Amino acid sequence: MLSTTVINSFKNLKILCIGDIMLDKFMYGDVERISPEAPVPVFKINREKVMLGGTGNVIANLSSLRVKTMFIGAAGNDESSVLLERYLKETGCEYSLIKPLNYPTTTKIRMIANNNHLIRADKETSLTLSDSDIENFKSFIEKALPKCHIVLVSDYNKGLLTKQTTQLIISLCKEQGKKVLVDPKERDFSKYSGADIVKPNLKEFESVCGKKFNPSDRYFKQKITQEARIVMDKYNIGNLLITLSKDGMIFIPSDKTQECAHIPAEAKEVFDVSGAGDTSLAVLGASVAAGVYINDAMKLANLASGIVVGKLGTACVSPSELKNAIIEENAKGKLSQGLKIISDDEAVEIIKELKSKNKIIGFTNGQFDVLHLGHIHSFANAKKECDYLFVGINSDKSVKNLKGDNFPLQNEKTRAYVVASLEFVDYVVLFDEDTALELVKKLKPDVIAKEGYKIENWPEAQYVMSYGGHAVELERVEDYSVNSILEKMENIKKSGVLNV
Repeated sequence: MLSTTVINSFKNLKILCIGDIMLDKFMYGDVERISPEAPVPVFKINREKVMLGGTGNVIANLSSLRVKTMFIGAAGNDESSVLLERYLKETGCEYSLIKPLNYPTTTKIRMIANNNHLIRADKETSLTLSDSDIENFKSFIEKALPKCHIVLVSDYNKGLLTKQTTQLIISLCKEQGKKVLVDPKERDFSKYSGADIVKPNLKEFESVCGKKFNPSDRYFKQKITQEARIVMDKYNIGNLLITLSKDGMIFIPSDKTQECAHIPAEAKEVFDVSGAGDTSLAVLGASVAAGVYINDAMKLANLASGIVVGKLGTACVSPSELKNAIIEENAKGKLSQGLKIISDDEAVEIIKELKSKNKIIGFTNGQFDVLHLGHIHSFANAKKECDYLFVGINSDKSVKNLKGDNFPLQNEKTRAYVVASLEFVDYVVLFDEDTALELVKKLKPDVIAKEGYKIENWPEAQYVMSYGGHAVELERVEDYSVNSILEKMENIKKSGVLNV
């Protein structure tokens, strides 16, 4: 189950990144005249910014999200490598670098005037690995694998990730039971055989299968799924996640019994796409390592990409930015049921963030074993009293304490999922106690609302009022209750009309 606090769990992760690292150098300035020497603009430099690029940007994004990182890659013995290592140390990354002779550290220089890219200059040479380089590479991986939760392979086609070295990575990961997530560049996907997830963009996927796909096509999902499964079977790839730019992303599992997942992109004003794929890889990898379901991991990666494309230059996403994006999605009613079901500790943190934005927090509770019109009426009216409605649900243990071993009729997971499916409900929290009083004391909502309770006999309401909160006695909808429904079912059963 996922909430904003899954981002807090990232700090408990350690992720190994392997791939092509480089320096990204941005030169910002103005163009006010044409050179007298040649018909070219004169770029007046106002400031410069240097940062990690390529796989380095994946590391920077993970570090920004408080993930512990390790990195294995290649750099030169030059001034740029000194700078590169300094930035790696600043992220807190543990790194091991191969340094082949006469190999320059890859550097990308971008000149930007008035938020417009004028030109990019690249300093790079394709890397050729010696036998000793490959032995060192293998040794670095073997030492790092036991300490990591997942391995991210970021291929920028600079020579480090040959078919030999990529297969070496994957085979070593398989031996130690580590998942491998690959951001590819190679057209020949046999290079990535055995990877758990391969994440090409649409253009890269089209080059692999030799076909074109239009996300606006009515049958796009069926067509791309069919082709993706051919590619996965051919190259022995676990799953494909294809990013679709403005059309979101689609996840296609190799298991034909599983559903594909297609999520749309957020409508954003795109300022600069530099590094958006790196951010997506970082967040997706951290989410998968944290045990997040793939659909929700995709949503997080999608939200993170949407944040960075609104920034100029290679950028990172911060925990607060990602948390706020989740809260905004919830406000739009776009969170899945899984995103809404949270722990009490998670609820405390979310409420703290919401209250900092002057949002009114509402609370109601119940067992909700058989959802009926009375419940819906209560949720709808409780939501009118607040901006965000948190619903406490008695756990199975709590219900059994109150009603005996024959109850609940539906387990807590089912009851929570059904309630979380309602548009009136923003978050669901399970509790083990007989009453919701301890949960209310922890959450401290601004408003508590419930039907069937008078304030003088309602301890939770009295507590909320004690610190200046508001209690609302909701109007009861008559003739609707779980008991009445069960009685009707029993009568039908006795009549022989229904065999239950």
